[in-house]
Amino acid sequence: MAHTSNGTAAASNGVNGTNGAHTNGGTGPKKLWEHTSPDTTKMTEFMKMINKKFKLDLKSYEDLHRWSVDNVSDFWKEVWDFTGITASQPYEKVVEEDAQMFPRPSWFKGAKLNFAENLLFPKEAVPANSLAIIAATETTRETVTWTQLRGRVSYCQAAMMALDLREGDRVAGYVANHTNALVAMLAATSLGLVWTAVSPDTGVHAVLERMKQIEPVMLFADNASFYNGRSHPTSAKVEEIVAELPTLRSVVIFPTVPSETFDLSKLKLANGTAYTWESFISLVTWSPQLHFKQLPADHPTYILYSSGTTGAPKCIVHGLIGTLIQHKKEHVLHCGIKPGSRVFYFTTCTWMMWHWLVSALSSGATLVLYDGSPFRYASPTQPGTSIPYDLAMPRLIDEVGITHFGTSAKYLSVLEQKAVVPLKSLELKTLEAIYSTGSPLAPSTFQYVYDAFPKTVNLGSITGGTDIISLFGSPCPLVPVYLGEIQCLGLGMAVQAWDYSGKDVSRVGEEGELMCVKPFPCQPVSFWGENGEAKYRSSYFEKFEGLWCHGDYVRINPDTGGLVMLGRSDGVLKPAGVRFGSAEIYNVCLKHFADAVDDALCIGRRRETDTDETVVLFLRMAEGKNFGTELADSIKAVIKKELSARHVPGIIDECPAIPVTTNGKKVEGAVKQILCGMNVKTSASVANAECLDWYREWAKQHG
Repeated sequence: MAHTSNGTAAASNGVNGTNGAHTNGGTGPKKLWEHTSPDTTKMTEFMKMINKKFKLDLKSYEDLHRWSVDNVSDFWKEVWDFTGITASQPYEKVVEEDAQMFPRPSWFKGAKLNFAENLLFPKEAVPANSLAIIAATETTRETVTWTQLRGRVSYCQAAMMALDLREGDRVAGYVANHTNALVAMLAATSLGLVWTAVSPDTGVHAVLERMKQIEPVMLFADNASFYNGRSHPTSAKVEEIVAELPTLRSVVIFPTVPSETFDLSKLKLANGTAYTWESFISLVTWSPQLHFKQLPADHPTYILYSSGTTGAPKCIVHGLIGTLIQHKKEHVLHCGIKPGSRVFYFTTCTWMMWHWLVSALSSGATLVLYDGSPFRYASPTQPGTSIPYDLAMPRLIDEVGITHFGTSAKYLSVLEQKAVVPLKSLELKTLEAIYSTGSPLAPSTFQYVYDAFPKTVNLGSITGGTDIISLFGSPCPLVPVYLGEIQCLGLGMAVQAWDYSGKDVSRVGEEGELMCVKPFPCQPVSFWGENGEAKYRSSYFEKFEGLWCHGDYVRINPDTGGLVMLGRSDGVLKPAGVRFGSAEIYNVCLKHFADAVDDALCIGRRRETDTDETVVLFLRMAEGKNFGTELADSIKAVIKKELSARHVPGIIDECPAIPVTTNGKKVEGAVKQILCGMNVKTSASVANAECLDWYREWAKQHG
C-alpha cells in the first residue's frame, strides 16, 4: 500500500477508471467506469483460488456468481477461509445441502466464535499504534489507535460484568455515530449481549415502540446531539424513555456534547442505577483484560427494526456469523477494503449501514465516524463552531484520507442540484469508491458523480436493507459501472426478478419482484417477541411460498448483469395494465425540474369503485417556488416524451411534506393505503407521521 507524506492511505495503483464516460461501443447502456487492473483485486484472487481448488475455468464475474449460487455450501466455506473468520471451535457443516429458506436453516453449526473479537483482532494484523478510528463532528476531531480502542472496550466490558449482565440480555443505545457508541456495542457483543440502537434525534414514541418490545436491561444515551451548528439536549426525552422501560437496571449517559449538563436524579428507574460515563467506568478498580465469550454461530448479535408503514415496527434479530461473513465478503471481495483503507458512511446508528460500516474493522480498515450535518464544517476562525459549507464532506475526504465514501442517493442529488464540483478545489486523491444507497440513484446523478469527482472512483450504487443487514446488489471490481445500474448481484445471493405469476423474467430484462431463491447466511435468525415466527414468515415468504420476496421492484439487465431499482413493490404503479416503478417518475422530476421541485411522491390510487389505477404525483416545492397549472403541464409533457403516455400522472398536486422513515426513505405505502380508502394508523416508523393527516384530508376532498 502506497502512502502519502502525512501517512494517510493513498489510492491503490490498481484502482483506476476510464478516462471519461463513453458508450459501450456506441450502443447499449453508457459505460462510466471500469477497473484498469482487475487482475490485482481480491475478487480475481478469489476466483483463481476457486478455479484451482475445484478444477474449474471461471473467467468472468458472471461465471463466479453462477458458481456461488449453484454451490451454496462450498461457496460460503471458501468465503470463511479466504476472508479470515476467527473461531475457537471449527464448524461441523456449513449448511444442510437441501436446506429451505424458511424455517431459517442453521449456518456453520458447531462453530464457536465471537463477533467483537473478529472486529477488534482482524486476521490480517494491523499495527497496534495505527488508527482504528477517526471520529469527526461539525466542530471536533478524535483519533483512536487499535490499542486505545481495545483498552476502552475492556473497561466497558468489565463494567458491564460488574453489573452482572448475562448472555442474551439486550443492551440499547440512544446514541449518535461516535466512538463511545462503537465501544458500547463491542463490549456488549464481546459478552454475548444483544445490541440495538436508535438515533437520539428520534422521538420518544418511536423509541418506545421499538424498545418496549425487546425489554432492554441497559441503556446508553447521549446527553445531547449536535446538528447544524446547534446543540439539542436529550434529557427530557431520556427521562420519558427510562420511565417507560421497567426492565432497565442501569442507564449510562455519555458526555457527547460537553457543554450540556444532565441531571441523573431525574431518571426514575424502576429498579436500577443511573451513571455518568465516568462513574460507570469507575466501577472497574482493576486493570481489565479483554475476553470474548465463545458463542454458537447463529447467536443473536443485533436487533434492527423494520420500516413498515403500519403497526409497531418488527424487531429483526440478526445473528453473529450471518452478519460477520456477509460483511466480510462484501468488504474484502466486492469493495477491496483492507488494512490501510479508510472507510466512511454518512449514517445514524439506527440504519443498517452503521452496522455495515463498523464491520470494516474486521478487515483491518480505519473507520471514519461522522456525526453532524453533511453541510457544516469546522470554522477556521472560531474554534468550537461550524459554518455552512457545501463541500464539508468532500473536504473531510481530503482532510483524513477517506478511501471509501458512503452516503445516500439524496445527498448526491442535492450536490447535483447545487452544481457542486469538488474537483474544482479539492484533490480527492485517496478516494477509491463512492457508495450510494437508501433510494434509487437517478441516472443523471450517476453522470454527475463522474463529472464532479475523480473519474477513477468506483461508483457503487448498492441495495439491500435492514432485513438482511447487507446487500443484494453490490459494487464489483470486475464489471463496469453503467449509467443508472447497480453493478452486480452479490456473490452467494441467488437474486431473480419475478413477475406476478411467479415466473423468472430476469433473463428477458422485464420488471419484477426482487426474489432470492436460495438460503443465505444473513437471513434474520428470528423476529423478536410474540408471534415472531409468524411475522417473519409473512414478511418475506407468503407472496411466493417459501422463497424470499424482498418487497422491491427491479429489473435485471441481461446484457450487463446490472440491477435497476424501480421502487418498493408496494409502490408499483399499474395504470392501464402498464407496470412501472415510482423511481422512473422521480428521475424525470430530478433531471428536468430540480430548480422548482424539492421532492416528489408518486402513488397509484385504485379504490373499490375504480376500474383502473390513477397515478397521483405530489410535489413538495423548492423554497420560493410556486406550484401551478403551467408546471404540472410541463411535467406531464416531459414524462410523456421521456417515458410514455401511460406514465403520465392523472393528477399532479402540491403537498406540504412527504412522509419518510427515520432513515429518510420515502413512505409510499402509507399514502397509497390512505388514497385507496384504507384506514392507516400512525406508525412509529414514519418520522414525520403528522403529515399523513394532510393526505387523509386530500383523499376526502378528491374522493
